[in-house]
Amino acid sequence: MPDLNPDQPARSDESTDPDRPAVPEVPEDLHRTILGEDPAFSAVEVADAAGVSLEETRRLWRALGFPEHGDEAAYTDADRRALATLVDGVRAGLFDFDLAVNITRAVGQNMARLADWEVAAMVNRIDELEQGDAATGTRAGSARRFLEHFGAPFEELLLYAWRRHLAAAVARIEALGADEEDLHTTTLTVGFADIVSFTALSNQLTEERIGDLVELFESRCADVVAIQRGRVIKSIGDSVLFVNDDPVRAYDIAEGIINVIGRDQRMPDVRLGLATGSVVMRLGDVFGPPVNMAARLTAVARRNRVIVDATTAGLLPADQFETRRLPARPVRGFGIVEPLAVRRH
Repeated sequence: MPDLNPDQPARSDESTDPDRPAVPEVPEDLHRTILGEDPAFSAVEVADAAGVSLEETRRLWRALGFPEHGDEAAYTDADRRALATLVDGVRAGLFDFDLAVNITRAVGQNMARLADWEVAAMVNRIDELEQGDAATGTRAGSARRFLEHFGAPFEELLLYAWRRHLAAAVARIEALGADEEDLHTTTLTVGFADIVSFTALSNQLTEERIGDLVELFESRCADVVAIQRGRVIKSIGDSVLFVNDDPVRAYDIAEGIINVIGRDQRMPDVRLGLATGSVVMRLGDVFGPPVNMAARLTAVARRNRVIVDATTAGLLPADQFETRRLPARPVRGFGIVEPLAVRRH
């Protein structure tokens, strides 16, 4: 799983860093099939064509998630066009350069994860193709043939999904109210779902089995969240962070995750923590005390149980839910807290 911790140290920007892991070589013909063209321009040439400084070009390239290439001809005409598109937006006053960098970083991080996920999912299919009647003699050959047929339709699927999610994001902003001074701040119920004893479990299973377990955990959680009109904010290995603007639906998500994970004898137990309050929404993430509280509550929850904070408990209809105060205990960052166990009547 990629590390989504925003506090991790930045990578060195020096392309000559001897400690940087080598980037695996991609067969030339496969690389050409994916990019549609060969690299032909240096960073200086790309910057000159777009009319921006070399440092600004490097800053955007790093934000996209790639190391620098010095004076190498490592960039394509598509790279030049992409840079020009961002620069044109800045010059037209649509956004400033800092926002362009943030947009680029968001695209880069999400596309990097999607690409890793796609490749990992397709590896077995590529092997099957290479072992069949239409074998090309190499895995790269079968991968190239697969991409030639599936590349364009998949790009259309990406554009479709982006438009759908953009419409949903705009609707969420509109729901906050056109007169709100800060449309980045809203009240949400935040939930954390956490696999119990994941570290010990990962030491007992093979790497392949751990990967399958995490994938199944994430996919089942995502399905439950979507059904209840919530949003998965991020997955971090053994944990899933989700939000919902309705605390009852947030509870239904928590209960649903327990049903499809914790009550499945083939899956590990889970703990669920819910907290409600004001959060800040930035760059696809959420920040604020409820996020931290929900994460802390998973540490005190019993297996396959839902633990909530007092605010969430107060918002759950008394005729539908039964709450029970648990012993007060110190919670890091919050002092002494009395969490509550909750269940439906």
